[in-house]
Amino acid sequence: MPAALAYPLAALAEIAGCFAIWAWWRLGASTLWLVPGVVSLVAFGWLLAQVEAVAAGRAFAAYGGIYIAASALWMWLAEGHRPDRWDLLGATVCLLGAAIILAAPRGA
Repeated sequence: MPAALAYPLAALAEIAGCFAIWAWWRLGASTLWLVPGVVSLVAFGWLLAQVEAVAAGRAFAAYGGIYIAASALWMWLAEGHRPDRWDLLGATVCLLGAAIILAAPRGA
């Protein structure tokens, strides 16, 4: 699966799963929130494992930048807190880092 597809889907799954736990633990939501949360976290792990990479650590490192940007987007769209310029700058730097990791020329 191409990283350009797997990473955003994995980020959505991870954030949704973590938010379900957050909602249960911090917001007093029903324990039933844990069911889709666990399913989402399993989907996250599966999606991230679909990325073609020589080393898991490199795939995870590149994903980290995508996750940070997606988290800022989640904060805005799902939680109603608009990212400020520092959130946007930080997310941009992280996306640049992910792009460098993914696009770097490496010898075979």
